[in-house]
Amino acid sequence: MGDLDTSKTDVREVTIGHQSSYEPHMIETEVLSLQTLDNVPSNPDPNIPNDNNVLEESKFDKIKTNTKNILSKYLKFVGPGIMVAVAYIDPGNYSTAVSAGASNEFSLLCIVLLSNFIAIFLQCLCIKLGSVTGKDLSRNCYEHLPRWLNYIIYFFAECAIISTDVAEVIGTAIALNILIKVPLPAGVVITIVDVLTVMVAYKPGASSMRFIRYFEMGVALLVVGVCICFAIELAYIPKETSVRHVFRGFVPSSQMFEHNGIYTAISILGATVMPHSLFLGSGLVQPRLLDYDIAHNNLGVLTDNIDDEEEVEVGNSNAINRDEEDKKRASREQSMEDRYFNYRPTLDAIRYCMKYSMVELTLTLFTLALFVNCAILVVSGSTLYNTPNAADADLYAVHDLLSSNLAPAAGTIFMLALLFSGQSAGIVCTMAGQIVCEGHINWKLAPWQRRLVTRCISIIPCLVISISIGKEALNKALNASQVVLSIVLPFLVAPLIYFTCSKKIMRTEVTVHDSDLDITEQHLKQEEKNIDIVENEDGTTIKVVNMANNWIVTIIAGIVWVFLSLLNVYAIVQLGLTHGDVS
Repeated sequence: MGDLDTSKTDVREVTIGHQSSYEPHMIETEVLSLQTLDNVPSNPDPNIPNDNNVLEESKFDKIKTNTKNILSKYLKFVGPGIMVAVAYIDPGNYSTAVSAGASNEFSLLCIVLLSNFIAIFLQCLCIKLGSVTGKDLSRNCYEHLPRWLNYIIYFFAECAIISTDVAEVIGTAIALNILIKVPLPAGVVITIVDVLTVMVAYKPGASSMRFIRYFEMGVALLVVGVCICFAIELAYIPKETSVRHVFRGFVPSSQMFEHNGIYTAISILGATVMPHSLFLGSGLVQPRLLDYDIAHNNLGVLTDNIDDEEEVEVGNSNAINRDEEDKKRASREQSMEDRYFNYRPTLDAIRYCMKYSMVELTLTLFTLALFVNCAILVVSGSTLYNTPNAADADLYAVHDLLSSNLAPAAGTIFMLALLFSGQSAGIVCTMAGQIVCEGHINWKLAPWQRRLVTRCISIIPCLVISISIGKEALNKALNASQVVLSIVLPFLVAPLIYFTCSKKIMRTEVTVHDSDLDITEQHLKQEEKNIDIVENEDGTTIKVVNMANNWIVTIIAGIVWVFLSLLNVYAIVQLGLTHGDVS
């Protein structure tokens, strides 16, 4: 380095930056003298501990610790993605996937994969909407749309809920009829049990986070049961089935256009991208956001009054009679639900929860949901392709074909998977129906009365349809429900895209006192391009953070909507050409 002036010491600053997921930048500055750097020997003694090894071990420990922290945080968010995944493996998927495999072998696997991509994209928009606004899609419609438009959206949403209920009820009733010979009308009535279970148990506003997680894990067990059934089912497929030929189906080919394959592809899209899942996905994120803000004391003293004082009064049954105790308990439940429905997440909660929710949902849909849908199609394609009348077979005929072509156990396992899917999807559809009806209409009823009325709106028409049509028409009703879902899908995706692109809706406010201004400046640095500042006379500053979709996401959302709409028009035209034949 040449001659060095020792009277002046040059100083070099080495800055190492680190930022956690929701904390301000942490800056560590180390000052090293150039003289010290010059005095480092080029050939250090091997007996002396090497600082590089120490640094490498330190880096490894840091990576290990960070990985453990990320995994522990991620595990807290496991649940909502599984609940949403149930909507993509309901009994309606069985009928369409079996028909696709029987008519086009494996060539429509690419449509299953495309449907999964679209579903993940739309569900990420749902998570974003629910996280930023603190409201699900239906409540955003009620708050931001004109009343007439809100009721139109509600009509389409209720049609989707009823159609989904029809598919769950029919699938569960058929599975019970085949497995344990329960008469179809009795099987239809038995499906009401899951409705009553959800109505009694699931109260997102008044239930603890621990109870909600237990509820989610109960549904997850049913989903795992479905996956196990199809893992066993895949073991029965013919040995001559080529793995390469199966994976070739994930690439578009001319075979997918054979045997009216485009119409079948539209049915797969309609059965996979379920409209009611949009309301479900935007509503399941709130409990964890609320739990985060309560844990970090971001909601003020109101939560203490609800959680502590009223709980003490309710538990003191010796001081008050039972009627007053019931009134206190009902009042506490009402207060907690009011807090839940009026809750607006803080910026910290949004930053912390939204990315983990999206990752959990993506991994779940790309593993559980994609596996089940592909497995149904692969089993059908390897077993029923080129089999006479297999493409138009109902679930009874599918059971017989699998039992005769593969093994008697194959048909039974298929029906067991159908039963698990029907039960889990029925529970999830009940939750979605509750979200839809409570959000679009401002009910002035007690919580339990509201839940009873909202579920009767959809379950009664569903039961009438399922019981009155008879065994022969069940398959047509199942297929018709999927057609209805395909038709209403673009009408329900449109408000989702509109809300997430709106800067007036997708925004969150941070109130800053002058004493905390420097800290908050660092806290909001990563979003400085999307911040509007409003200064008040009381010495506070309100920073409005814009979290609307950027132009890339907006373009992709527009393309998805146009694509779904064009497929919808094609399906309606085909329906007219076949004079309404959906069999």
